[in-house]
Amino acid sequence: MSLLLKNCEIINFDKTIKADILIVDDRIKSIGSISEKADRTIDCTGKIVVPGLIDMHVHFRDPGFEYKEDIESGSRAAVAGGVTTSLPMANTKPVNDNAYITTYMIDKAKKVGLIDLYPVGAITKGLEGLELAEIGEMKAAGAIAFSDDGKPVMNSEVMRRAAEYINGVGGIVLSHSEDINLAAKGAINDGKISTITGLKGIPAEAEEIIIARDILISKLTGAHFHFCHVSTKGSLELIRFAKEKGYRVTCEVAPHHFSLTEDELLSYDTNYKMNPPLRTKEDVDAIKKAFKDGLIDCIATDHAPHHRDEKFVEFDLAAFGIIGLQTLIPLTLKLVEEEVITLNDFVKYTSYNPAKILGLADKGLVAEGKIADLAIIDKDKEYIFDENLNRSKSSNSPFIGKKLKGINCITIKSGKIVYEL
Repeated sequence: MSLLLKNCEIINFDKTIKADILIVDDRIKSIGSISEKADRTIDCTGKIVVPGLIDMHVHFRDPGFEYKEDIESGSRAAVAGGVTTSLPMANTKPVNDNAYITTYMIDKAKKVGLIDLYPVGAITKGLEGLELAEIGEMKAAGAIAFSDDGKPVMNSEVMRRAAEYINGVGGIVLSHSEDINLAAKGAINDGKISTITGLKGIPAEAEEIIIARDILISKLTGAHFHFCHVSTKGSLELIRFAKEKGYRVTCEVAPHHFSLTEDELLSYDTNYKMNPPLRTKEDVDAIKKAFKDGLIDCIATDHAPHHRDEKFVEFDLAAFGIIGLQTLIPLTLKLVEEEVITLNDFVKYTSYNPAKILGLADKGLVAEGKIADLAIIDKDKEYIFDENLNRSKSSNSPFIGKKLKGINCITIKSGKIVYEL
């Protein structure tokens, strides 16, 4: 099978070129001015071609919560958003705390055949924060990183031993940074809006305390800590300190945290309820500055589907989280439009850096010989993101019904077209 992409504007993390791309089987055979015939030819005039996006933080709810999402529907949402590689978190039912569940997730994704799926194994059994999970067995089965995401590991001794073990098997710790005692079952950011609405607040310090602790555990153990969904100015300052010291830390931010502020909560719309919560404009501005400074390593969606019944309740009872796979591109391209980042940075944060962090040497770059994982994007197309476009089982997003700019048109996975708009 061969595929020829003509008139491409190819965006890599370090350069932009205009050329054709010839794909044969699952690999990029050549890049340049190509007259060779192929089984199918696609004219990419007016569009950009980027490496398939890598989302380091999703929730596919499979096994156990398939009424919200499953690996098939999550994969379909992923490729619709240009994502060809995803890391689903371990807060399934049963929890992914053993090799059997890890293997189940990988095998099901292979059967669906749309994306590469690398499970995130649990740090502790049952996500209870007490006893280490079967980390070595999960790593051998294909888990690429470890996290109790959705819950923090509050016991510092347990986290230390986990970090030593994970480091020993060549894994990465993905830190869900939240002091649950200080968060104290809050619902939104602690501040002006929580005072106005009467909703219980979650202080920024609840995130920052655990980030500070885990930076020190990284220093102690030498383990690689990757901080998930960083949302506050103070957290970024701590991560800057750690990087300047040379500690093995990286971080991600989610699109909703650089696109929205806590002011949205004045509507009491539960689709704006997420954890970490939407923060202040000062925090959003700090995230944008951190992009410009090169402090942030990647963008990840924290795609968190929930059934309508889990959102259509009193605010305090509503589930945290929003879907995000299909809004990753337009929300990040808005940063390009605002001149916060460049198109090359877009690729760096959504593909190249995640591949580098995860050690996926065959991904994150459009180059001859590389695996043919590509997204063809119309960065100028305006549209309404509605239920007809949404490929997730769930629709808990404040962006549904809103006008967005920039859309994925075609996704190619291992040389095969797996999505066309």
